Amino acid sequence: MRKLNNSELNRKSVEEFKRTKKNPFIVILDNIRSLNNIGSVFRTADGFLIQGVYLCGITATPPHKDIRKTALGATDSVEWKYFNKTADAIEQLKKEGYRIIAIEQTDESIMLNEFNVQNSESYALIFGHEMKGVDQSVIDISDVSIEIPQYGTKHSFNISVSVGIVLWDLVNKLKKKRL
Repeated sequence: MRKLNNSELNRKSVEEFKRTKKNPFIVILDNIRSLNNIGSVFRTADGFLIQGVYLCGITATPPHKDIRKTALGATDSVEWKYFNKTADAIEQLKKEGYRIIAIEQTDESIMLNEFNVQNSESYALIFGHEMKGVDQSVIDISDVSIEIPQYGTKHSFNISVSVGIVLWDLVNKLKKKRL
C-alpha cells in the first residue's frame, strides 16, 4: 500500500467544480459562532459537491482568516449567501421547492439512518448554534427534523462533525438510488 501524492488525487479545479452538477443539498448555518466550524463546513460542502451554504444571523461570512484556515480554499469553490434571518433563507428555498430539514432532536425526529432521500427532491439542511441548537422558530417552519443516532453519554456532536455525518449519509443514499 502506498499513500497517493496530491497530483494523483484527480482533484477538480475551482472552475471545474463550479461547472460540475451538484448534489441537491444546501446547508443552512443558523447562528453558528465558531469561525473554524464555518470553515470546516465549507470544506465538507466542497468534498460532497453540494449546491451551497447559507450563512444566517450571527454566522460570519468569508473572507475571514479563521474561516479560510479551516476551509482551505473551499470558500472559493462553494457558493454561499448570507441572510440576516434564517427564516428568510427558508422562505426563499421553500419557494424554490426545497424540502426543509432541521438537524435537531425533537419529539418528531426521524433518525438519520431511517430517513430516505428521493432523486426528485432538493433538500435544505439546517444546523444550529453550537450550544442552543436550531432555534425553535426555525424548527416550526421546517418540514421535518432529522436526528443523528448517538449511543454514549453526550447528546450532541460538534456542528462540523454533524454536517459531515449527515452529508456523508444522505449523499451515499442518493448515489445508491441512482444506480
